[in-house]
Amino acid sequence: MSVWLPTAPCRPETCLGEQAPAVPHPLRVLRLASCVAVVLTGVALSVPVKLLPYAARTPLTRLWARVLLRSLGVTVRLSGAGGSGGALVVANHVSWLDIPLLAVGRPGRSLAKTEVRRWPVLGHLVAWGGTVFLDRDRLRTLPDTVAAVAAVLRSGRPLIVFPEGSTWCGRESGRFRPALFQAAVDAGAVVQPVTIRYRLEDGTPTNAAAFIGDDGLLTSLARVVAVRGLVAEVTFRPPIPPPGPQPTRAGARRQLARAAQASVVGFH
Repeated sequence: MSVWLPTAPCRPETCLGEQAPAVPHPLRVLRLASCVAVVLTGVALSVPVKLLPYAARTPLTRLWARVLLRSLGVTVRLSGAGGSGGALVVANHVSWLDIPLLAVGRPGRSLAKTEVRRWPVLGHLVAWGGTVFLDRDRLRTLPDTVAAVAAVLRSGRPLIVFPEGSTWCGRESGRFRPALFQAAVDAGAVVQPVTIRYRLEDGTPTNAAAFIGDDGLLTSLARVVAVRGLVAEVTFRPPIPPPGPQPTRAGARRQLARAAQASVVGFH
C-alpha cells in the first residue's frame, strides 16, 4: 500500500453492478483487434515520431489518441479551451481511458505510478511518451518527482496529473492531494482543471469505464469494448493562475489544490 497516496473505497463488486447496453460478441472481438492494432502501430512509430519537433508531434498524438478511443467504441466530446504552453493539467481520475482522452484535448507528458511501466505493450508506449514515473511506496522520492514535474512546466509544456491519487468510480471522488501542486508553485505555472465524465448515448451516467480496486486491465478492457454507446465528456475549465505571495510554500500548494478541486468537482 502507498505510504502517502490514498486508496479509493470504490470496488468492482459494489460500483460496477449496473448493466450497460452491450454490443454483440463479434463486434467486441473486432474492437479488441482494432485496439491492439492501434497500440502496436503507436509502439512502432514512437521512435521516429519522438524525433520530430514538439509542434509536429502534438497533432499526431491527438490523432492517435482519437483513433485508439474510436477503436474501443468510445465517442469523445470536448468542451472548453485546452490552452497552450506550460500548465499543470489536473483532472478527476476514473479510468485508464482518461490518459488518451486528455491527449485528444491537450497532449502532454503525464505523471504515472511506476506500475504502469510494467504493463504489457502499453507500458513501453507510455514510457516513450516522456511519462514522469512516481514511486508511490517511497516517500523520499517525492521531492525529486516534484522537481521533474516543475522542469517540464518551465520548458513550456503541459504535464497531466490526477491529484486524487487513485481511480474512483466516477460518481464518487477523492480529495485532491496538494503535494504535486508544488511543481506549479515552483515553476510559476497555471493549473488547468479538467472534468471527465462517462455517459451512455442517452446521457445516463455510467460506471462501465471505471478502473477501480482489484480490477485488472484486461477485465476492464473487456468491459469497455462490450458497451454500446459509451461517451466520454472532457470539459476544460478556466485556468487557475499561480497564487500570490503566501506565508508558506505549503499554503500555496494547498490553495491551488482546493481551487482546482472546486473547479473540477463543482462542475462535475
